[in-house]
Amino acid sequence: MALLARTKTGRPTAETLWIGIGIVVAYGVVPLAGSDYLLDAVLTPFLVLALAAVGLNVLTGYAGQVSLGSAAFLAVGAYAAYNLHLRVPGLPLLVDVVLAGGIAAAIGIVFGLPSLRLRGFYLAVSTLAAQFFVQWALTKFGWFSNDNPSGVIDAPVLRIGSVSFTTAAERYVFSLTIVVVLTLLTLRLLRSQSGRNFIAVRDHEIAAKVIGVPLLRTKLLAFAMSSFLIGVAGVLWAFAYLRTVEPAGFNLDRSFQIFFIIIIIGGLASLRGSFIGAAFIVVFPLLLSRIGAALLGRVFDSGVLEMSQHIVIGALIIVFLIAEPRGLIAPWDRAWSAVRPARRPAIPT
Repeated sequence: MALLARTKTGRPTAETLWIGIGIVVAYGVVPLAGSDYLLDAVLTPFLVLALAAVGLNVLTGYAGQVSLGSAAFLAVGAYAAYNLHLRVPGLPLLVDVVLAGGIAAAIGIVFGLPSLRLRGFYLAVSTLAAQFFVQWALTKFGWFSNDNPSGVIDAPVLRIGSVSFTTAAERYVFSLTIVVVLTLLTLRLLRSQSGRNFIAVRDHEIAAKVIGVPLLRTKLLAFAMSSFLIGVAGVLWAFAYLRTVEPAGFNLDRSFQIFFIIIIIGGLASLRGSFIGAAFIVVFPLLLSRIGAALLGRVFDSGVLEMSQHIVIGALIIVFLIAEPRGLIAPWDRAWSAVRPARRPAIPT
């Protein structure tokens, strides 16, 4: 099965061509034309949050399993990769990343077991156990942070073979490559039988069981895949973006941020919505700070900015819930249909 859609004649669809053009621009133009600030402070966190949102969208948007512990799996990925690099010398970086994602997936399966008995609000509350347990463990046991009293870890230099990724452009390209590869693999999974099983469980669990969908395997696969993607995003967050992290950086606020990216702002059950929501979350504070500084001058300090950000985002969440429950992906789809009407794919992307 092809990763990207094609027409009946075998030619790529218009949307596929636009995706290809976007990838070419992202690799060929942005690293050369973008400033260090744009690459380091805007595009790299955008890619990381988008990958985390894709992971949560697999679980919540497609499989219908609500989770409020995403930041826990970001932390698991970051600290697992750090310890693998520290305690297993000579292990290639990409192997560290994959194994860290695998460890996050294993823990995700453990905390996904309650989904076999719980649903909806009760499942969401149970996933908070992962959030609090992981944060407690990272703070309680100094082994995870190499006995640093503050629990802070300093990420190693990104290196694959003899190639090091030290500049802002190089770290951006490294993050972009991992995000593109994992997003395409996720798209392939969602267009497979497993993806159809996710949607069947989400839409009507009892009916899915009647028609032969294996509920246990489907739910645990959703938790594993989601946790793997979020764990890898945690590695990028620590190694490519911040380059030094602490357990407090993976608190409940981070989980809510990722949750709101896909549920309210970006759009549920849409990989494109994950990227649109991540772009909004990253760019919005920058725009708000510029507008506030222009209107209020020195009065608009960091404290006022944070308070204003919470107020505006809260208001936007209410507006989206009332006026556009599908999030930003809905006007995007309407605009695309107006430009080029096309049949909606069986599995939304």
